[in-house]
Amino acid sequence: MANWNDPRPTGTGFGASPSLSGVSARGEVFDAGLRRHMLSIYNYMASGVLLSGVVALLSATTGFTLMLFGTPLMWLVMLSPLAFVMFMSFGANKFSTRALQGMFWGFAVAMGLSLSTIFLVYTGASIATTFFATAGAFAGLSLYGYTTKKDLSGMGSFLIMGVFGILIASLLNIFLKSSGLGWAISFLGVLIFAGLTAYDTQKLKEQYAYVAGTDFAGKAVVLGALSLYLDFINMFQFLLQFMGDRR
Repeated sequence: MANWNDPRPTGTGFGASPSLSGVSARGEVFDAGLRRHMLSIYNYMASGVLLSGVVALLSATTGFTLMLFGTPLMWLVMLSPLAFVMFMSFGANKFSTRALQGMFWGFAVAMGLSLSTIFLVYTGASIATTFFATAGAFAGLSLYGYTTKKDLSGMGSFLIMGVFGILIASLLNIFLKSSGLGWAISFLGVLIFAGLTAYDTQKLKEQYAYVAGTDFAGKAVVLGALSLYLDFINMFQFLLQFMGDRR
């Protein structure tokens, strides 16, 4: 029996489709959540890059980098970012969101100290030019990865294999000291990390459906920012081989 005193609507008007309107509303909520999620990732990533840049510049201009250069401590500075990445990647389920956030900022500082050596090799103007060129390329590639309907998952395994190939070739070139191989590594590095930028963006977008509303959502933001940060920084370093003017 209907309760006529109940102000809530118990039916729909002629032509209304409650199921379609409900699906539409859920879709709008999901899209809004996805935009907030990706914006948080980009904000973390951009803030991390900015922090690394400030640390690198201050370390180089104050003479701290020159003081460390050639000492065993320099190896510690160079390898510490890798340690942060390993801990964050393999310990994500163990650490809290705040712990991962703190490690991300620590990684950005360590990466800034590691990158400070570029100010001893290249001119400030060429570093700035390369940075803005990288930022423009990154924005375009990430936008493509976010908006494209093409499935980029198939290229992921090839790109990861390419990263390992670059690492092996770089270690080999330490002993060979071949300028030709060095240029080839830099060229392939730019292409590989350009592809990874689009691939990682699409992957992070698709992962939102699995982490939305869970305790892992905050961690996913930090880990996503770390992935895009690494894509940006590596593309920047390889581009610097072509665009950088040596002192």
